[in-house]
Amino acid sequence: MCYLGVIADDFTGATDIASFLAQNGMSVMQYNGIPAETLRPSAVDALVISLKSRSCPAKEAVSDSLAALRWLKAQGCQRFYFKYCSTFDSTAQGNIGPVTDALLDALGESQTVISPALPVNGRTVYQGYLFVHQQLLAESGMRHHPVTPMRDSQLIRLMEQQAAGRAALIPLSVVRQGSEAVRQQLTALRQQKARYVVIDAISEDDLLTQAEACGEMPLLTGGSGLGLGVARYFAATHASQPDRQRGLPVAGPAVVISGSCSTMTNAQVARYASQAAHFALDIVRCIEDSAGYAGEICRWVVAQRNATLAPMVYATADAEKLQQIQQQYGAAESSQAIEQLFARLVPLLAEQGIRRFIVAGGETSGVVTQALNITGLHIGPTISPGIPWVRASDKPISLALKSGNFGDENFFARAQLEFMP
Repeated sequence: MCYLGVIADDFTGATDIASFLAQNGMSVMQYNGIPAETLRPSAVDALVISLKSRSCPAKEAVSDSLAALRWLKAQGCQRFYFKYCSTFDSTAQGNIGPVTDALLDALGESQTVISPALPVNGRTVYQGYLFVHQQLLAESGMRHHPVTPMRDSQLIRLMEQQAAGRAALIPLSVVRQGSEAVRQQLTALRQQKARYVVIDAISEDDLLTQAEACGEMPLLTGGSGLGLGVARYFAATHASQPDRQRGLPVAGPAVVISGSCSTMTNAQVARYASQAAHFALDIVRCIEDSAGYAGEICRWVVAQRNATLAPMVYATADAEKLQQIQQQYGAAESSQAIEQLFARLVPLLAEQGIRRFIVAGGETSGVVTQALNITGLHIGPTISPGIPWVRASDKPISLALKSGNFGDENFFARAQLEFMP
């Protein structure tokens, strides 16, 4: 019987929470998409399913999430966790609200918590407002996100815009009184018909208090920070001996692939371009000659394979350049063309012996993992908070999958130099 089943709305979000769970005392297995019904995973404390449901139509996100819930229940999971980004990437139409409602209804529950805080990466919640470092969410780089631009920072308002019920707040002043005070406030808010409870958190201790207060609540929702608290709670109340050796990166040539246009990824790409060979994608070639262009780039990468630092292929652009591209080619068409190029390129690289893939961007990470036909992943050492090395369960391939705004500026080089096989 498995203790925790996690439904993540994108691939890097899945590896993010899987890393925090594994680091803090749980044995974890991660799957790319919903596994076949016939698959019977080995006994672990937590099963993590990564979906591609963050920015698809809300109806599709709900359907996929419910299918994931059914599979996790069939594996004996006792508690469930809906994992979304610590910057609450969503629009007034969804998908966080509709998926949360669907999961609550399927479990016969009337309340859950909303906890995107991840203080170690600068995401905090105070008085119900989400901050990115010292900036309100709506004043951070997320206001320029090409798919889910965040123009509001108030989580209660954001949730009520897209969900079916009422949201309420447990402020920091209550959190600092301890888990019993939070538990009592949750009960009081349930009696007041509050369906979604935003809980302030500005430190790791606040998240540990949240996890203890939630106890055995059947459904939690949030970023990976609350997952840290859940794992600590589990380790304190259950016996577990996670095996972290299975996730160690394999030996072999590497490549860096970046499709994210976040502020941090732009800085990381600029830094790495001064350290290693780099190839900027031409959007016209991606649209007009994807197959031929992928072969050309593959040959370029293979020619650089023996360099100290891996070559980088990137579609990363700053906000102004991204806007120009979208105006000229269309946001959907340009994004799909880049994804198709990566989907063609990655299998060619694997055929040529590339064994380690360092990938920036949630959508890009999903494309890469699907293109490599990877189903299950073992969680390895953490490179930066929320970014582990992961290793395919059935082939000699390792990946480092980075959410857009995660990691330090030297992440790409450090992932290679500090974690040599």
